Amino acid sequence: MAEITISGYGDDLTVNGVRIGDLSPREHEEIENRYGGHNYHPLEDVVVSHVSNSSTLICRVPDPSEVRAYVEKEIIDSLCCYSAVNQGQLNDMIVKAVIAHLEEERIPTVPRSIRHKYMSAFLLAATAITEMDRVVPKVAGVEAPELMFKMARRWGYRVKGIPADKAIIVGARGNFHGRSMTAVTFSDDPDSRSDFGPFLPGIELVPFNDPEALENLFREKGDRIAAFFAEPIQGEAGVHVPDDDYWPRVAELCREYNILLALDEVQTGFGRTGKNFAHQLYGIKPDLMACGKAAGGGILPVSFVAGSDEVIGLLTPGSEGSTFGGYPLGAVVAVYAIKALVELNLAEKARIRGAQLMDRLLSIKENFPDKIKDVRGKGLLTAFELFDERRLDGHKVSLKLLEHGVYAKETHHTTVRIAPTLTISARQIDRIADAIHEVIAGL
Repeated sequence: MAEITISGYGDDLTVNGVRIGDLSPREHEEIENRYGGHNYHPLEDVVVSHVSNSSTLICRVPDPSEVRAYVEKEIIDSLCCYSAVNQGQLNDMIVKAVIAHLEEERIPTVPRSIRHKYMSAFLLAATAITEMDRVVPKVAGVEAPELMFKMARRWGYRVKGIPADKAIIVGARGNFHGRSMTAVTFSDDPDSRSDFGPFLPGIELVPFNDPEALENLFREKGDRIAAFFAEPIQGEAGVHVPDDDYWPRVAELCREYNILLALDEVQTGFGRTGKNFAHQLYGIKPDLMACGKAAGGGILPVSFVAGSDEVIGLLTPGSEGSTFGGYPLGAVVAVYAIKALVELNLAEKARIRGAQLMDRLLSIKENFPDKIKDVRGKGLLTAFELFDERRLDGHKVSLKLLEHGVYAKETHHTTVRIAPTLTISARQIDRIADAIHEVIAGL
């Protein structure tokens, strides 16, 4: 039997003689490369130690004097765990609820085969904030679009009358719904798909922000199409914002052809775009909506699908389940994540601070028209895209921003997303913009 010794906590946490607090950023990287799967490419020479406030991380970077293993510095979090921490790191409302629940209520987990009192609170809060009829709780973000896909198929067969095993779900090119087999079947990103086939049948893609292409497919195959399945704003693709009339036209087409509108709001929901949910920017309402990330307030993974009676009412015992979906502690966290969203007016704060950030980014673009190709976003889901040249490397920009005290991350080589917590201050927005200006000037 393998021997293992574990002791201590925090920096004193020691595993088989290795004290975590003694490791340099390079040594952390070496351990990950040696013992972990290489499915992420974290920024080099930086390790998060703890958080300073709702928008600021304390990170360990190499000691420039090489006397110590590392030095610590403050870094503004401009990625927000891909919108999982909209309410801010260690949001006081949510943290107090977790502590009180564990210390006073003492009911962390029970299975769905027995009811617990917090499920009622979760369902009441989640249906109220989403303005939907029903909610099904899950855990990881990817589980929510996965469930939407299943429910759309069942609706297609049982309600629309699509012949057995002939249902089509339509997606948008450039999408990102996670990395489950369903999600990578939807994807047209080679990195997500390479050597993972065969893929699921019954999925077809059309260009995003192209209602004519969607209408042509609906006209051709509408009798077999159960749902159009997309993000309101494409995040991972580089914050692609559709034309203002796109989603109203899509909603009209879905009604005309009796096709469900299923929206993935895992990244765009919970105030991120200046509304509680991004579809509200366009005055539409989906039949199904996937939520996640900030649904857990940055404390626990929580996700859910919200939707109409007509669709979610088709679920039956045994057709869907999740050991931890809606468990007591997760339910409490979700309720207080919603409470923070509403009582702190986070959607409006995202709209105001997002307008400030966009003004600064547009000004930087005007100053460097040979370097910045585009600036786009809604609320605090923003990005700037560089021209595709060797000197204009998004990863290099991310590393340089770290040197200026800002954490951001490139996507697809040329685009850098800026999506800080919705609690961020005007001063911190200016610090982010100043850092971007300096970095772009130095390219």
